[in-house]
Amino acid sequence: MRAMIISDSHGWRKELKQVIDRHREEVDMIIHCGDSELETEASELVGVNTVRGNCDFTGKFPEERVDEAKGIRVFTGHGHLLNVKMSSLQLKYKGEETEADVVCFGHSHVPEAFVEEGMVFLNPGSIRLPRGEVNVGTYVILEVDQEEASVTYLTLDGQEVPELSKTLQR
Repeated sequence: MRAMIISDSHGWRKELKQVIDRHREEVDMIIHCGDSELETEASELVGVNTVRGNCDFTGKFPEERVDEAKGIRVFTGHGHLLNVKMSSLQLKYKGEETEADVVCFGHSHVPEAFVEEGMVFLNPGSIRLPRGEVNVGTYVILEVDQEEASVTYLTLDGQEVPELSKTLQR
């Protein structure tokens, strides 16, 4: 399964559309992990599996969702209700509860990808307000199967960030 995952675009419309349009035809799923700050009906989010973030006041997005493509189950939650800035434990519980292969979240604006008990945990960072060691806006292309996950972090203009990208064994 191949997915594009983005988060924390904080009101950017043109840039969000640009990134989504770049990958729309080459992925099985597009996920926005919240804080788009756009309305639910925004044209930029058509066909995008989106959750509500702590800064999403106008949209009526779900707090969390579970989607599936090509036998891979994905749980998505923004993270503010799951204390992601403190620990990954609540994310792990949600992943177990929903029988997820992949757990996507945002909120911290810090890109990270790791595996725990066979589940891939993924924060794509923020395209607009990046934080962390690599201070550049990022999103992710994820290719995952039952054995491994290839996580490619990209900048707003589609350039790979090699120091963040990795292959994880599930």
